[in-house]
Amino acid sequence: MRVKQHTIKKQVTVSGVGLHTGVISNMTFLPAPPNHGYKFQRIDIEGMPIIDADVDNVVDVSRGTTLEQSGARVFTVEHVLAALVGLEIDNVLIQLDGPEPPILDGSSIQFIEALDQAGIEEQNALRRFFEIPESISYRDPSREVEMAALPLDDYRVTVMVDYNSPVLGSQHASITDISQFRSEIASCRTFCFLHELEMLYNQNLIKGGDLNNAIVVVDRVVEEKELAHLAKMFNKEKVEVRKEGILNNVDLRYKNEPARHKLLDVVGDLALVGRPLKAQILAARPGHAANVAFAKKIKRAMEKAGPSHIPYYDPKLPPVMDIAQISNILPHRYPFQLLDKVIYLDDTVVAGVKNVTMNEPFFMGHFPNNPVMPGVLQVEAMAQTGGILVLSTVDDPENYWTYFLGIENCKFRKMVIPGDTLVFKCELLAPIRRGIAKMKGEAYVGNTLVCEAVMTASIVRKES
Repeated sequence: MRVKQHTIKKQVTVSGVGLHTGVISNMTFLPAPPNHGYKFQRIDIEGMPIIDADVDNVVDVSRGTTLEQSGARVFTVEHVLAALVGLEIDNVLIQLDGPEPPILDGSSIQFIEALDQAGIEEQNALRRFFEIPESISYRDPSREVEMAALPLDDYRVTVMVDYNSPVLGSQHASITDISQFRSEIASCRTFCFLHELEMLYNQNLIKGGDLNNAIVVVDRVVEEKELAHLAKMFNKEKVEVRKEGILNNVDLRYKNEPARHKLLDVVGDLALVGRPLKAQILAARPGHAANVAFAKKIKRAMEKAGPSHIPYYDPKLPPVMDIAQISNILPHRYPFQLLDKVIYLDDTVVAGVKNVTMNEPFFMGHFPNNPVMPGVLQVEAMAQTGGILVLSTVDDPENYWTYFLGIENCKFRKMVIPGDTLVFKCELLAPIRRGIAKMKGEAYVGNTLVCEAVMTASIVRKES
């Protein structure tokens, strides 16, 4: 799995009709900054409202997953989200001039092909995985649905479907690595049973269905009169039943294509938890309602694990900048170099790490029998973290000095002692003008805020 966050290099547009609304729309993927996540934007509505791809924004799960926020809706988002997860793309803005993404062939493969055209770009931020800490399960006895997420340092998905159908039988599908999604799952199309078609049609759904974007499973004897009616409903000359029990609209790409598509839906719906997952996902007879309910349980566990605004630090992951790279930018040296790693960096936010050990030189004289890290050095370490952010705005940071101009609203909330790992976050409060930067700094040990301050600094060329 990729360690750093990714977006796309340039915008790309896909056009087509929506499966359920029947409305033709243009959907444009645009690059987005780190920690942006997946967001939809209805550019055909006044104010162009944003709809976050968040499980708490799900308002309908009838034959697809529908999101609503600020009075705007987006229908059938799961195939698009599955493509993004399958390519391990973290940050994208998806603009729509209609209510629903194009259904295309009923799978995710054409979204993947479009995103390939746009290109994928690595970003200066680590992915914030949610590692399932202990088993999370969901059951719906009325539908015989069971889903579970088990701890795993990877992302694997296994799906079983069984509709008591002599045509489909019991089917399984699985991926042991998310990189398999493109080749094994992405091209698998949505499906439904023949007896559902007219019901869906009468419910004002599948307006964009034309028998080319779905597998129709025939599990009973069908008279010629009914086939003629279906042909008329979908503007076809003739509709026939194949020996294997599907209409003559498509050929199966895999014997277990329905199970593989259910896996695609699970991946797309679970994207709504808002963070990439590390887990073994097991799903028996899943559907959108179950997927969403399960995703909500995972999100609640994620929220319980800690606030999302605190920088995420996983010592197992490589840093955005190591100590050598930091030393190439900052002029500080021992014993005053107080930043060990940079774990996040974008245009306005930086996060860094300081490991506090007993052999720090200041512990020899600062409360020697009660080692506590001096507050002024916490602020200095935080300022050095902010210095990385400020100096990243110039092409030749090695030719600049960064000087403190002011500190405001500084508070020390908890003692920092040997063995603590300080995680710093600095965020610009306004654009840098004339070399002056003002930022809010925070320092955390775990999820506890230990220090905060508003800092002002100036960057000056060395020859000046």
